[in-house]
Amino acid sequence: MTTETIELLSSRELDKMRQAGRLAAQLLEHLEPMVKPGVTTLELNDEAERWTKAHGAKSAPLGYHGFPKSICTSVNEVVCHGIPSAKQILKEGDIINIDVTPLVDGYHGDTSKTFFVGTPSPKAKKLVEVTQECLKRGIAEVKPGARIGDIGAAIQEYAEAQGFSVVRNFTGHGVHRIFHAAPEIPHYGKRGTGKRLRPGMVFTIEPMINEGTWEVEVLDDGWTALTLDRKLSAQFEHTVAVTNSGVEILT
Repeated sequence: MTTETIELLSSRELDKMRQAGRLAAQLLEHLEPMVKPGVTTLELNDEAERWTKAHGAKSAPLGYHGFPKSICTSVNEVVCHGIPSAKQILKEGDIINIDVTPLVDGYHGDTSKTFFVGTPSPKAKKLVEVTQECLKRGIAEVKPGARIGDIGAAIQEYAEAQGFSVVRNFTGHGVHRIFHAAPEIPHYGKRGTGKRLRPGMVFTIEPMINEGTWEVEVLDDGWTALTLDRKLSAQFEHTVAVTNSGVEILT
């Protein structure tokens, strides 16, 4: 899945990543008002595809290793890579992660957010808030000289202290002209382990936090990952760049 060499991006390449990241953030903002009971995940997909094309970009997920749609829509117990469908109608109390990656001028802007459909249950609300805080804490560890393990440790410590678990099967990843590149960024781990962070590295941090067990099962479609116990899962994702002084969020 990942290439081995970690690329350090030039200032020109970082500018391209900023453009892609900005468009990705705007796409999520554009879709947010549509997230309400009665809307299908296919409608979200089709609007994302229309909007992305209208802004001169492509949807990187479409056709990626055979993925059939333009965005991932992961509802409730779906951890990630949910496939939009006309049969899947959002209902009151659902949570949905929408993961978008517009390809702008050859560069990938990768981001995701978990939205509430109507009013969430207290349990769902807490899970989503904790997951968002996990992402913040992971990003706060990013600076030159820090290690990849520091990111995962910060996320795991907080999630487990709140009574939740961290998915092990999927990680953050390097991203630039290549959708999934080195390094892998696990969302669990030990401080002081893993590769050192250097200015010019760009990668995603995208913790998937589960209400119950961290274990997942992938359906026969080869994509849809569900929690093994069918309890809720939430996710937030940003693409970040290591700068000389710390970190820049690109999405």
